[in-house]
Amino acid sequence: MSTGTGADSAPGHTSTTTRPASRNSMFSSLKIRNYRLFATGQVVSNTGTWMQRIAQDWLVLSLTGSASAVGITIALQFLPMLVFGLYGGVLADRLPKRPLLLATQGAMGLTGVALAVLTLAGHVQVWHVYLAAFLLGLVTVLDNPARQTFVPEMVGKDQLANAVSLNSANFQSARLVGPAIAGVLITAVGSGWAFLLNGLSFAAPIAALLMMRTRELHPVERQPRGKGQLREGLRYVAGRPELVWPIVLVGFIGTFGFNFPIWLSAFVGDVFHGDAGTYGLFNTLIAAGSLAGALLAARRGHSRLRVLVTAAALFGGLLVVTAFAPGFWLFAALLVPIGMFGLTVNVTANSSVQMATDPEMRGRVMALFMMVFTGGTPLGAPLVGWITDTYGARIGMAAGGAVSLAAALGIALVLSRVGNLSVRLSRRGVVFVPTQRTLVKAA
Repeated sequence: MSTGTGADSAPGHTSTTTRPASRNSMFSSLKIRNYRLFATGQVVSNTGTWMQRIAQDWLVLSLTGSASAVGITIALQFLPMLVFGLYGGVLADRLPKRPLLLATQGAMGLTGVALAVLTLAGHVQVWHVYLAAFLLGLVTVLDNPARQTFVPEMVGKDQLANAVSLNSANFQSARLVGPAIAGVLITAVGSGWAFLLNGLSFAAPIAALLMMRTRELHPVERQPRGKGQLREGLRYVAGRPELVWPIVLVGFIGTFGFNFPIWLSAFVGDVFHGDAGTYGLFNTLIAAGSLAGALLAARRGHSRLRVLVTAAALFGGLLVVTAFAPGFWLFAALLVPIGMFGLTVNVTANSSVQMATDPEMRGRVMALFMMVFTGGTPLGAPLVGWITDTYGARIGMAAGGAVSLAAALGIALVLSRVGNLSVRLSRRGVVFVPTQRTLVKAA
């Protein structure tokens, strides 16, 4: 039996809750100098990353005119996480996080600069974008679990839930600014400058990592090299239902529900006949909702199973409703709550999994979490892209929403069966209530 903070949690409880030792303010983890440096560097590089994402998707669409090609680009970027993600987690548990992040952030910057040179020189072809996306995905295999597990080393256990939420708020703040800048740059001077600025933006997190005070970190004992560490991580998760079900749910959401580049580019081109500025606007609206969701999660300071299931169900349902919105502005307005509930799913699952995991296993567990969440994209994106190309943007988006909604309801039913609970809807969302049989046994 694990001795981690979530060892007593189980899906049979009315909720899976992890509370910090004391009540946090919305920005409490920013009082820690090392984390404040980290967050500052990340907001700069995240802005550049969003600029590149928008420019990359629009460049591929411009070169091919195909939503399926955009789906292939996304799939190639996340394919390495699906194939090698667990090995990245093993290495994150073995290696010191700060030097590892210095290497990965530098490599990410180089991919942006290389793509900028090709684009500005007028030699870029779609296979160049595919290759850059794949190389970025390879680096992410190491970078993602290292960044996830470096957060508790900076802030400690009491501030972990708050810091995870603020990381998402940081990412979504950049998402508000990055697409808008990318839209202006693409329209005015082309995609190449967006790629260049992204490459240069990685100087900020590298500087932040170099400026940290190592004596103020909360180092976790690194795991020695040994056989069977990958299998050990899988067995660890398999024996912890409070880890399994959030990971399964975000797997469905990540594979079928987070395909916005495909849907939004198709809506812009085929439904609303807009341009790069319209595409940037749609991404900014999703980011605004996501930022609100992240800040609400930071203020909440704890993770509940019912919040996760309710947010997933609302996210899927809203995708279906939005897909058939008759007008431009109604469609645009609905993107805000979609962003909010989608981000709530991500943050709630992320923080609950981290808090329920023993420190020495955290790299492998978070690698599995990210492998399932983002690694499913190579499977989902081409399929969603094909549906969107064949049946139109509305059907493509509705299909992704329907799968997400079905996954949320299905997992809610599974949890109710496992824990002898009944599922009820209330003003608080989905609530798990003990059945009469459970109450009789307890008596």
